[in-house]
Amino acid sequence: MQTHPHLEKQENMIFQRWVLLTLVFFSVLSWSAVWAGDKPAIMLAEIYQQGIDVTQYWASEKLDGVRARWDGTQLLSRGGHVFASPEWFTKDFPASPLDGELWIGRGRYEDTTSVVRKQQPHEGWRMVRFMVFDLPTHGGAFDERVNAMRRMATRVDSAFLGIIAQHAITNEDDLKQQLQAALDQGGEGLMLHRKSARYTHGRSQDLLKLKPFDDAEATIIGYRPGKGKFIGQVGSLKVQTEQGVVFYIGTGLSDAQRRDPPPLQTRITFRHQGFTENGIPRFPVFLRIRDEQPE
Repeated sequence: MQTHPHLEKQENMIFQRWVLLTLVFFSVLSWSAVWAGDKPAIMLAEIYQQGIDVTQYWASEKLDGVRARWDGTQLLSRGGHVFASPEWFTKDFPASPLDGELWIGRGRYEDTTSVVRKQQPHEGWRMVRFMVFDLPTHGGAFDERVNAMRRMATRVDSAFLGIIAQHAITNEDDLKQQLQAALDQGGEGLMLHRKSARYTHGRSQDLLKLKPFDDAEATIIGYRPGKGKFIGQVGSLKVQTEQGVVFYIGTGLSDAQRRDPPPLQTRITFRHQGFTENGIPRFPVFLRIRDEQPE
C-alpha cells in the first residue's frame, strides 16, 4: 500500500521537528553541564613597577596553572564554566570559597589544561592539585588571610588541595633573590600581595605580577600567510588585545601550529618586551593557547 504524498510530507515534517527538538535538548543539557552562570568576581594582578615599598607585600611563586574558584560546592573557571572534577577530587575541600590554580607542575601548563578541560570526570585529575592563594570572602586584610590559609593547611586532609607559600620581603635585594630562586626551580616569577589589602574584584595595585618578561593575553582575529619555508602555512597570527590593539605574532609557533593554527576567537598568551611608542607590544612571542573552556 502506498502512502499518500500529503501524509508522507506531514510525517517527514514531524520527524524533522522531533530531530531538531532532540538536538536542542541535548545541546542545552551539554551546555548546562559546563556553564555555572555568572563569572566569578576575581582579583587580577597589575604589573610590578620598581619604586614601591616591597616590605608591605607578601611574595609567592607565580604558578603556571589554570585559574579556578572553589565556591564551596564546585570549581569554576574565570569565565564561569564548571570544571568536571571527580567527586573524590573535591570531597575534602572546605565549604568556604577559595581562589587558586589548578596545577600539575612547573612547565606543565598544557598537561594541566588537557586534564581539566574535559567535560567528564576522569582519572587524569589525580595528577592535579588545587593550589590556594587567597580566601575571597574572608573579609580581613591579606595578613589575616595568610594566617587563615596556614591554619587551613593543618586542618584540611586532602591530597588534592595545597596552599601556596607566602614569604615576607625585607628589601629589594631580597625580592630579587626570591625571584631568582623561583626561576632557578623552573618557575615563571612572583606574585606580590599587599599585606593590608582586602580582597577586591578586577585589576588592583594590591596584587602585582613580577616576571623577567611581560606577558599578556590576546584574541586571534586573523592570519597572515607564510613565506619561504612557510609557504602554504600560517606565517603569523593577527591578534587583538582587550584594549583594542591589533598586531601580528609570528614567533613561537610550532610547525604543527603553522599547519593547523588555533581557530579564530581563540585566546592566547604571548610574551613581549615592553611597548613601542605606538603602544604595540615589542618582540611578541606566542606562548600557548589560553582558552580554559571545557572541550
